[in-house]
Amino acid sequence: MVARPTWHGHLKLSLVTCPVGLYPATASNARVSFHLINPETNNRIRMIPTDPDAGPVERSDLVKGYEVSKDEYVLFDDKDFDKVKLETTHTISIDRFVDEHDIDRLYWSDPFFVVPEKGVGAEAFAVIRDAMKAAGKVAIGSLVLRGRERQLALEVRGKGLVAFTLRAHDEVRDADDYFDDIPTVKADKDMVEIATRIIGQKEAAFDPTTFKDRYDDALRAMIKAKQKGGKGVVEVEEPDDTNVVDLMEALRNSLKGSAAGRKPAAKKAPAKKATAKKKAA
Repeated sequence: MVARPTWHGHLKLSLVTCPVGLYPATASNARVSFHLINPETNNRIRMIPTDPDAGPVERSDLVKGYEVSKDEYVLFDDKDFDKVKLETTHTISIDRFVDEHDIDRLYWSDPFFVVPEKGVGAEAFAVIRDAMKAAGKVAIGSLVLRGRERQLALEVRGKGLVAFTLRAHDEVRDADDYFDDIPTVKADKDMVEIATRIIGQKEAAFDPTTFKDRYDDALRAMIKAKQKGGKGVVEVEEPDDTNVVDLMEALRNSLKGSAAGRKPAAKKAPAKKATAKKKAA
């Protein structure tokens, strides 16, 4: 079942526009989630807003506060937020085109499928999509989503487009703040050569279907066991700890293990002999 669109509007490239919808490209409901339950009554617990001095309060009476110092807040109500709320333009306006590699991966965020609405706009969408594909560029645009302005990177995927929200510059931390303290070490050439061979032996095509969340899988197995009346005892296999004493020896053993674990290439079947031509009638 196709999810409902998060946003409806128009995609605009210069004077060419077409109606489109944005659909979430990822699903958050795939993870196992829980509610708080009172085991004595099996009732789900409801969280009641409570003031430490006044006791329980109505949620509708509460306002939001920004902490400027310890226990000191600047208060905001709905009217305050309305004053800075951006008007939804319902238009993704493409401003410029860049190379994909020019965008640091740290800036890429949530993906959305961009789908044209049925009707006359499909042709305009195809023109924009095919022009982007021919240019081999990523489009940069912006839109107002949930009251906030978002910058987007749009790329061609199949018959549609994928739009990624981009993080603001202030949201991305400077890597030098973390990497500057890494000591400068000149790696041994022989060790690097062995490690490079290990990488070559482990080279493979990217296959996301092989990624498994062992914790989620164990939770689902435990849920099934408890449904059937069992105790739900499920053990998750822990990854091996590494205690490297001799780095060169560890690399050599890794190289042997990688070579042993590789499947031999399938032998090509011998070519079939050409069958004799049938005699003409």
